[in-house]
Amino acid sequence: MKKLVILIVLTALAAVAFTALSVAAPWSSAGPTKADVASKLPPLPAEVRSRKRWKIGVKCDFPPFGYINRQGKTAGYDVDVARRFAEMAFGRRNRVSLTCVTTPSRIPTLQRKDVDIIISTLTWTAAREEVIDYSYPYYNATGRLLVPNDSTIQRLTDLRTKKVATTRGSIYDRYIGNCFASATKVLSDSPVAALENLRSGRADTFMFDDTFLLGVAANDRNLKMTTHKFLAVPYGIGIRKNEPQMKRWVDAAILQMKRRDELWAIMRRNSPRAFWPFFRENAPRPKSKEAYPRGRVPESECPR
Repeated sequence: MKKLVILIVLTALAAVAFTALSVAAPWSSAGPTKADVASKLPPLPAEVRSRKRWKIGVKCDFPPFGYINRQGKTAGYDVDVARRFAEMAFGRRNRVSLTCVTTPSRIPTLQRKDVDIIISTLTWTAAREEVIDYSYPYYNATGRLLVPNDSTIQRLTDLRTKKVATTRGSIYDRYIGNCFASATKVLSDSPVAALENLRSGRADTFMFDDTFLLGVAANDRNLKMTTHKFLAVPYGIGIRKNEPQMKRWVDAAILQMKRRDELWAIMRRNSPRAFWPFFRENAPRPKSKEAYPRGRVPESECPR
């Protein structure tokens, strides 16, 4: 119980740190726009339609994608995508029940049918695609390293003698195991707990997504991001296998949002203005092209 309370506090502090520089514009609570009516989506899956509500798994420990804000409400990029799905399907953004998931729990939560889909910073991997389906990409993520200012890490290969923090079950967990086998992995279920491992000295570096780490580095004078970039692999929405109607609807909704540049608008609402230049190419835009690296195993493509 004590660990849970500490994790909630740390998550709240991380969320405040990331959003301290931003002024988020509120979403409209109006019903479907004329564009929504004119641009028909495929039929909703029968269970979602009859329930008149989505059930969606999101992160609650990963600002700016999913976190609990200062008002005690779930917020973030993924959360706004989920609420936009509710608006597109039912005309109201509150027609969605959100379930907090972690990196290790999200796919099991989906497979147990506790939720309809997961919008939870789910990086594509070939192994995951063997057990679930992915939507069209809705965000382009890149891996980075967060280190203390006096870090001796100069090259990625230096990680082989370091203690590296990341989240359990993530693509980074596998990347470290595949490419830096002699490194000491310091694993946790939450990125906020992984960050605390770095700050406390239990780890030499924290390997994770650029969006999360940039916010931390901008607000912590003792930490910095290195220049290394790796594992540029998109996020997708997780869908159970053998649910083609669900996949058709979700893909069509994401592509509609991409055409209208809504995903970039959501990114702007959820990140400080000073960070917009860093994220301009991360959110799918009307003329951008997104694709998963099928036929490759990025987490096994090791630096030399």
